[in-house]
Amino acid sequence: MAGLHVHRISTDDEAVLSAYIREPSGPVTRTVVLGHGWILDHRSWLPVLRTLDPSLRVVLWDQRGHGTSTLAGGSRKVGPQSIRRLGADLRTVTDELVPAGEQVVLGGHSMGGMTILAYAGLAPQEFVGRVRGMALVSTAAGGLHGTGRPGERQAMAAMRRLPLRLGRGMTEKGHRAAAFGPGADPADVQEATVIARGTRVSVFAGFYDALMQHDEVAALADLQTVPAQVLVGSRDRLTPPKLAQRIAAGLPQAELTTFDELGHMLQWEAPADVAQAIEELSR
Repeated sequence: MAGLHVHRISTDDEAVLSAYIREPSGPVTRTVVLGHGWILDHRSWLPVLRTLDPSLRVVLWDQRGHGTSTLAGGSRKVGPQSIRRLGADLRTVTDELVPAGEQVVLGGHSMGGMTILAYAGLAPQEFVGRVRGMALVSTAAGGLHGTGRPGERQAMAAMRRLPLRLGRGMTEKGHRAAAFGPGADPADVQEATVIARGTRVSVFAGFYDALMQHDEVAALADLQTVPAQVLVGSRDRLTPPKLAQRIAAGLPQAELTTFDELGHMLQWEAPADVAQAIEELSR
């Protein structure tokens, strides 16, 4: 998308993160930081960005190992990963790209939402003081168990060593079935699939265990005063509605919205609704 200013941010373990800023058309009303999901990159937020209030300053970034961001030490080699580490990355991105003292709205899709909760678990008092609100889109505080297919964990362990990209192994048909609702626009499925195909197989497999081990349910107790919009599709197979309900039940300031017949990819399936939720938190 034209108009995004590119930044490179180094973390304390020497990963290099690519970040992208959309400056507002006039005076800044608020800064919003948006994190993407597993095997995607910052481009997954572009459908929402196109409808988002132009007075908002928006920061996007590629999670480590995704898009053009590296892993620790500037490497592409996948070692042990954790969602807490992604939470620390979000903290760094916010420190670097949001003016000191300014409250921020955080939005996260899937693994990006888990990243927000990991930041909260890492530094709860700082988080509560700094975050005006959070949009948690198709995500979970914990409780992921994979597909349940026999040998899934063993297959993921073996794929951690593959340097190839997902490429044509990620089909539009398979991606639609796994991540979209039945009425998804084929153009949206194609766009999401193109992004996913660029992800390395090693990264796909390397973050699997991190997702399965993710558990920030305890962090919800520290977020009682933080407004939240929790969004989920009724046909979400990856982070099903019961996981969104669990988050909302633990957050008194949360509003839960379930979209009938939509799937996991709400940025494509309901971009205007996601943008509206972010805007409400920004007021």
